[in-house]
Amino acid sequence: MLRRTLSIASLLSLALLLPGPTRSQPKDGRYLYMSQPDGAQKEGRAEDAGIYVYDIDHGHKFVRFIPVPIFEEGLRGFAGNVAKHAVYYSSTNHRVGMFDVETEKVVWEKTFDAGADRSSVTLDGKKVYVPTGWWYSGDDSGLLVLNGETGELIKRITVGPQAHNSIVSLDGKRLYLGTRTMVSIFDTADEKLIREIPNVGERGIFPYTFDSQQKIGYVCLGDHIGFDVVNLQTGEVLDRVFAPGEKIPNRTHGAGLTPDETELWISDQKGQHLFIFDATQMPPAPKAHVELSQGGHGWVAFSLDGKYAWSHTPDIFDVKTKKKVATFLDPNGEPVSGSKYIEIHFKNGKVVEMGNEFGLGRK
Repeated sequence: MLRRTLSIASLLSLALLLPGPTRSQPKDGRYLYMSQPDGAQKEGRAEDAGIYVYDIDHGHKFVRFIPVPIFEEGLRGFAGNVAKHAVYYSSTNHRVGMFDVETEKVVWEKTFDAGADRSSVTLDGKKVYVPTGWWYSGDDSGLLVLNGETGELIKRITVGPQAHNSIVSLDGKRLYLGTRTMVSIFDTADEKLIREIPNVGERGIFPYTFDSQQKIGYVCLGDHIGFDVVNLQTGEVLDRVFAPGEKIPNRTHGAGLTPDETELWISDQKGQHLFIFDATQMPPAPKAHVELSQGGHGWVAFSLDGKYAWSHTPDIFDVKTKKKVATFLDPNGEPVSGSKYIEIHFKNGKVVEMGNEFGLGRK
């Protein structure tokens, strides 16, 4: 049931879009699945509990709403897996769950005392990695390893305080975890620690990203708009780069590499900008910026083909021209925002490809 007050016309049109016993998944197409409400993005978010679906190839038009009542708790993470044709969600109430996007049913849900923040999943869908949360600084802060098929706890790994964002690399071999001012790298085969990279990100680990070869990482700064450039294979911090001009004393919450790895986009959510850097040189050099229609939590990600940039706002940008080309709208036709979304491709009603909620290099 929608929590937002809808017009009669909107209700009638929405009724045709809601899933029912006779409605099947799209047979073909590229869609963006945006979970609502966002547990961190307050400004412009919806109060509807579920998933908004947008047609990427047709102007990001809103096409349907999938109710998921438990999402009312507020989403902290939204990780996808093609093998299980599912998304794994984390909520503000420390809940983790698996939602099958083909059947549109919750497969399992579990609640944990410490977590859960932005989780990630192995390529085969057999393990889900759940950070215990930026809000948790106990001696056992770190990572929960769950059975991806049942949600049962396999093990708990102590890493460091405020374990926050986790990413499984696109080749599936490595797990990255950000704690307070450290990035830790694990082997997904056995969760063996490979490397720790301390003293990055100023006062805290916020979002980060890396290239497809996992050579260079870009870690958001906690006290200024900018990022640290890190050699992921040696652990060396190569450079600290700030947005152009006088240093901006805002945290940076959002960093994404375009799929072709030519540009790095970072978020200044308070200043309502996305700053763009030329990532073909080292360190990356300022190149351009785009203005956002609102502030908020901060985020940056891209469509798999690299054509569109998405953030924590309703604004949709053409990556090549840097022009705003569309706006995310809710069922009432009002602008809506979120930062937990995944690109999903369907063919003959089956999931054939998924993106990632982080803007990762794919060159």
